[in-house]
Amino acid sequence: MDPIAAAAEALADCTSLLVFTGAGISTESGIPDFRGPDGVWTRVDPDEFTYARYIQNPETRRAFWRMRADSGVLTAEPNAAHRAVVDLWRAELLVACVTQNIDGLHQAAGLPAQSVVELHGNAHETFCVDCGERQPTTAVLDRVAAGDDDPRCSGCGGILKAGVVFFGEMMPRRELMRAAMAAADADGVITVGSTLSVFPAASFPIEVVEGGHPMVIVNRGPTDLDDLATVIVDGAAGETLPKLVARLM
Repeated sequence: MDPIAAAAEALADCTSLLVFTGAGISTESGIPDFRGPDGVWTRVDPDEFTYARYIQNPETRRAFWRMRADSGVLTAEPNAAHRAVVDLWRAELLVACVTQNIDGLHQAAGLPAQSVVELHGNAHETFCVDCGERQPTTAVLDRVAAGDDDPRCSGCGGILKAGVVFFGEMMPRRELMRAAMAAADADGVITVGSTLSVFPAASFPIEVVEGGHPMVIVNRGPTDLDDLATVIVDGAAGETLPKLVARLM
């Protein structure tokens, strides 16, 4: 059977789907993934961007802001895969979208914020680690472009940090709780564009499977949880996910 048809058959009885997304859902929007053959971590040492090093080392902060300015995350547009997730929500088949992504493209595609669980934060907002004042990241990048390569809080002089989770930093407790609740309520899961190798994030699809429910993996190439999948659809998210969702409507 065609993999998309098989995936639709596996999920046919599901009415509360968890969608779990990783960087691969956004590559067709022009945002590179992290762990792929041409991913960000093939060009940048991830150990450079630990939370401790960011706080302690001005040059790490300068490198981060340069990378953020060049990443394209803040100007990217949603693609067909993001819109397909919205279609599931409109059809009342979505319990939540749990994402590892920081790009905000699920919301930009039309998914309500209350239906999105951002495990690794959101790059569109920056905060001061000392006083907590928040501002749009674009405002900080305007300062970087003007020559302020290590911008500090205009209120208290503290370090500014984009609202994303760095290595060595705790994931947001509230989002972890929301993801766990969504996994408990789901009767099926579709993972999209994730290698399912990062924990605790990848534990949420596992929870759905351990509840006796089907898991469909949509990804280019293998993942660490292929052996748990009911059906694997190997292909680009923007091409395959809309076809799968159309069959579920």
